[in-house]
Amino acid sequence: MQFDLDVTGRKVVVLGSANGARRAVARFVRGGARVTLVATDGPPVIRLSTVRYVAAPDVEDTSGLLRLVGPAWLVVSVDPPGPLRERVAELAGHLRVMTTTEAAADHAGSVTLVGGGPGRTGLLTVDAVAALAAADVVFYDRLAPTGDLAALAPAAELVDVGKAPFHHRVEQRSIEEQLVHRARAGESVVRLKGGDPFVFGRGGEEMLACLTAGVPVRVVPGVSSAVAVPAACGIPVTHRGLSHAFTVISGHQRPTEAELDGLVRLGGTLVVLMGVVNLEQIAAGLLRAGMDPATPAAVVERGYSDSQRSTFSHLGALADDARRLEVASPAVVVIGAVVSVAPELADAAHVVDHLPAWAGALAPDGAPVDRSPVDRGSGP
Repeated sequence: MQFDLDVTGRKVVVLGSANGARRAVARFVRGGARVTLVATDGPPVIRLSTVRYVAAPDVEDTSGLLRLVGPAWLVVSVDPPGPLRERVAELAGHLRVMTTTEAAADHAGSVTLVGGGPGRTGLLTVDAVAALAAADVVFYDRLAPTGDLAALAPAAELVDVGKAPFHHRVEQRSIEEQLVHRARAGESVVRLKGGDPFVFGRGGEEMLACLTAGVPVRVVPGVSSAVAVPAACGIPVTHRGLSHAFTVISGHQRPTEAELDGLVRLGGTLVVLMGVVNLEQIAAGLLRAGMDPATPAAVVERGYSDSQRSTFSHLGALADDARRLEVASPAVVVIGAVVSVAPELADAAHVVDHLPAWAGALAPDGAPVDRSPVDRGSGP
């Protein structure tokens, strides 16, 4: 059973090695506690000005231990020697001071590349949540699930390195250098990205940078926006009888004529990530390559957020509709017959700005679907 305690202004004594106890110390400091670290292995390399550091008394030094335990509200044992742990617990029991134990932080630094999914905290994997809980520092992107990040990584320093279109607050090379530097300092480093690290997330580059530097690195996959965001408004990227394959491309750069020709020849569903800026050129290129202008198409903005919006159209009108409705990033573009399934499957609470003529035939009861634009408010 777990209880959440308000430690604001309370005296918390953390007992253990400076390195092993660092995560517990950081978390209680962030919670507003007055923290004393009773170090069993000497002073830490990095000291926090808000933390009092003392050397652990000998297990037989009862008066010294009482001076530490007596005024405390909570005593946290991380990795002290067994006899010292037992003696402190005994004294705390006599003084009616609460005690608890915590696992020690890792001594060896490492990097974990974590996929955060399309932005909703509930779509994080169990491994992702565990990695965040064990982090000393989190470097996160703007599309990662950040609303609950302080609670998910309570002991971590949170560093925003997110990139926006035409604006990179922190260059990619600098991000890689920071990952390596912090891991070499012995910290547990999490690189949190939206979607999946290896789907247009530059996770491969960061993994190679760590491996080249000799830093241990692992990857926690995330729910890719390429599949999840279309699903958020009822678009399956594959559907029996309509599409048995899907292709994901980056719209950050315009496809070449050869690539456009190949996409049309391949058929199936086309999913475009980061494609709003070049949407007009991509749509025009697909039409030049021979794709039918009547091909169903949709743009899903801010998938899984409270302001999610879906715009349904067809390839020939997609760019014009997107411009008229001021479609903006982040958004996922879906082109293909599977889009025609959406009006039947989509949650009626989602905003649908435009339904093309083919959607009317898909109402479950056979009645025509209202094709008029709906309120474009901020909520779903």
